[in-house]
Amino acid sequence: MPGLARLRTFKDMKETPNRAANRPDNRQFAPATGRNRDAIAAVLQRVLPKTGLVVEIGAGSGEHAAYFAPRFPGLAWQPTEPDADGRASIKAWAEAANVPNLRPPLDLDVTRAVWPVTEAGAVFCANMIHIAPWACCLGLMAGAGRILNEGGVLVLYGPFKRDGEHTAPSNADFDAGLKSRDPAWGVRDLSEVTEAALDNGLALEQTVDMPANNLMAIFRR
Repeated sequence: MPGLARLRTFKDMKETPNRAANRPDNRQFAPATGRNRDAIAAVLQRVLPKTGLVVEIGAGSGEHAAYFAPRFPGLAWQPTEPDADGRASIKAWAEAANVPNLRPPLDLDVTRAVWPVTEAGAVFCANMIHIAPWACCLGLMAGAGRILNEGGVLVLYGPFKRDGEHTAPSNADFDAGLKSRDPAWGVRDLSEVTEAALDNGLALEQTVDMPANNLMAIFRR
């Protein structure tokens, strides 16, 4: 799907993940992760199930997976990533974390009708749907609708528009920058995302305002 192959090179337009020169392995670093992970973890603590499988979509560098997995020992954490370099970084972070509930990364293209995971209690996706074509958001919703158990949760993190309007001037600037790179990208309107979710049996349960004009949207099957 156009845009997917480039997803990891543009995980965060402001801060592209990089590999530290003094690291002997494939770990990449996205500075934004260090700033948002605790706020995200606090929400995940409230909404994730206590046991079962969490599938992370577009896990990028793998830093979130390595940070969250040990904080949720009752959950198996399955990172997925369509980019080979990203998967190498995720694998390196998983090896460094050395926690039994963090699984090796899977190659997953959200637009495919069949995913390599068939059942899960939760799906988590950070900073993906605005840095990919709209078809990827639709594919994410379709896939989550297929694999989530009854009562399962889909958690999205990132910037959103509300009622067609940006929530901050910085998000408007970010959106313009995204579209200058690829017209198919852009900050999505929460109402349109919610409609796509409903089409796949997922209802918006709550939203949580996050730092840096981001939002967490929690959907329930």
